[in-house]
Parts: sequence; structure tokens; C-alpha cells
Amino acid sequence: MGVFVFLPLVLPLTALPIARLAEQHLHPRVTTRLLTLLAAVLGLCSTLCLALLMVVGTAQLPGNPLPDGWSDPEVRAAVPYAEVAGAAAIPLLAAALTVCGAALRRHRRIRARTHRALDGLPAGADPAVLPDDDPYAYAVPGTPARPGRPARPGRIAVSRGMLRSLDGDERHALFAHERAHLNCRHHRYLLAVRLAGCVNPLLLPLRSAVTFATERWADEEAARVVGDRRLTARAVGKAALIARGAPYPELAQFAAPEPGPVPRRVAALLGPVPPARHWPPALTP
Repeated sequence: MGVFVFLPLVLPLTALPIARLAEQHLHPRVTTRLLTLLAAVLGLCSTLCLALLMVVGTAQLPGNPLPDGWSDPEVRAAVPYAEVAGAAAIPLLAAALTVCGAALRRHRRIRARTHRALDGLPAGADPAVLPDDDPYAYAVPGTPARPGRPARPGRIAVSRGMLRSLDGDERHALFAHERAHLNCRHHRYLLAVRLAGCVNPLLLPLRSAVTFATERWADEEAARVVGDRRLTARAVGKAALIARGAPYPELAQFAAPEPGPVPRRVAALLGPVPPARHWPPALTP
């Protein structure tokens, strides 16, 4: 095996070129699913690689509780610097699992806090209009029922300032965009790729790529519902100019204040509808 045993740890370096090609040639829906699957597989491989290095490199060290038989001599001989790699894998694996746990707790805490904030608004109001003059809008995923707590449906939260800044047609595009985030369960894709980035920092670029792909997916769904791509593009651009950022930035937003991806989203909406086929032709340049 030699140095190739470490390949799963550096293989995520290939993820960014794949993300760029997917963005250029695939429908945003397919891009989101492909990149999320890629991030999950590479993150799992990185975790298993660290776990195996830990077992192989430390099983025969004095005082290690692992059975000696877990570290085959032939396997140890094939792993360069097996003891050093095994000792280094222990804190790396512990750090990865700790960061993943912290990310999950933060995700649940933000969702619970957001639902509690919306509970003070009229029941059943969707979208829920927040009495805030700062313009923002975001989608709040639902939560399943648990003992002592009923299920909470997904809701759209929009500030009073955002509604004042958009006309009726632009509001329609806004609500269609946020509804697409909920219906397509974009929060699950975003959480999966976030956890993958916690396991291996080389996968962090996929987080921004999947975030952009989910926004493009929601843009296309909104344009389909509204029936006017130029109107949807205008709403996206206008919201980006006035947006201040949602109180909970990890939730899917209609238009974040950062300007980078917004021109690309507007340009895509002003262009033709992306092909619905899953994969481009084999000879796509």
C-alpha cells in the first residue's frame, strides 16, 4: 500500500474541480445531490481512514486496550511510519467527531430558537411576518413530533422591511423561492456537507458550492412557479441590494448580503432554462 493508504485523506482536493464542472454542465438539482453525495462519501472515507490508521498503528503499543490481533504485522509493514500515523490519527479523529457533534448541536439549537421566535406570531401564518425593519427572509425547516412536543411544520419567515421593499410580483417570487427550500429539503443537503467539512477541512469548498447550488435550485423552482425568469432575477438582485442578513445566517436565505454569488444567479436566470437531463453528453467540452 505504501503512501496510498493516506489517499482518502487528500482525495477531497479533487472535489473543487468537480464542483466547478458540475455547476457549469448540470442542473442545480443534480449538482446539489451529486456534490452532497460526494462530500458524504469522501467524509466517510476520511473518517474510516483515520480509524484504521489508529487501530493499525496503536493496537500493539503497551497499554493500548485494543486486542493485538487487530494490528496485523503485514498490514503494519505496509503502512509508512505506522506508529506515528496511528498516534497522530487519535487526536485528529477525536477532533473531527467533536466538531461534528458541536455542529449538530448548533444546528438543533438554531432551529429550536427560530421556532420559539416564530411561536409568538399568529398560529398558521405562513409566511410569518417579523416586526423588523431590516430586510431579510429565510426558510425554517419543520421538526418532527417528540414526547411532550408536537410537530412543527416548516415555515417562511420574512421581515416587515423586506416586504416593504418588494412589490407584489417580487414578493410572489420571494415566497416561491423560500417554499422551494422547504419542499426540496435543502437544509438536509447543507447539513450533510457541513458535517463532511467538519470531518475533513479539505471538503470545506464543497459547502459554498452546495450552498450556491441550492440557491440556484430554488431560483429555478421560483421561476417555474412565477412563470417569469426576468421577474425572478429582478427580485433576487433587488433583495441582494437591500438585504442585511438574517438573524440566523445558517438558514437558507433568499438573498444574502454578500454580493459574490448573486450576479451569477441573476445571470443564470436571465439565460435559458438549464437542461433537465441528469448528465451532459459524454463529449461536453
